[in-house]
Amino acid sequence: MSMKLPATLAATALTLGLVAAPLQADEAPVTMNIKVMTLDTASRLAWATLEACREAGVNVAVTVVDRGGNTQVVLRDTLAVDLTLEISRQKAYTAMSFNGPLSEMEDRFTKPFQVGKVDGVVFSAGGLPIHAAGRIIGGIGVSGAPSGETDEMCARKGLDEIRMDLEMVQP
Repeated sequence: MSMKLPATLAATALTLGLVAAPLQADEAPVTMNIKVMTLDTASRLAWATLEACREAGVNVAVTVVDRGGNTQVVLRDTLAVDLTLEISRQKAYTAMSFNGPLSEMEDRFTKPFQVGKVDGVVFSAGGLPIHAAGRIIGGIGVSGAPSGETDEMCARKGLDEIRMDLEMVQP
């Protein structure tokens, strides 16, 4: 019996190997071409946004996140309160995650069957997704102005400053 079991196992292993080998040979490796925003571009975006808010007479915090929601750049103007740092990060993260302007999502808590409260996600105007070559590459969040609409206006002006760079990205 001890000789028969190893022979059976060997035959089974050989059969499985022969069956699996053609499947592995036919499968091509799968890769994805993912565009990422450079630190220089993210920094230019953050500074252009901060300057737009300064022109509007407000001190804010600006956060730019990459497509994974990781913080790339954070700026806090001199008189912006500490709380604006976390709120701007959450706005950037939410805009990137839901791939849309937060001003269009403010009613997510009030309508039935919408997203409930999730830590780190905020549905308040002032966050925008960042796109290049038709794909999302990050998000920007602004906090500190008297209204979310002003926060978002600053973010839009910042994006307008780097728009040409984003449009030149090849798909």
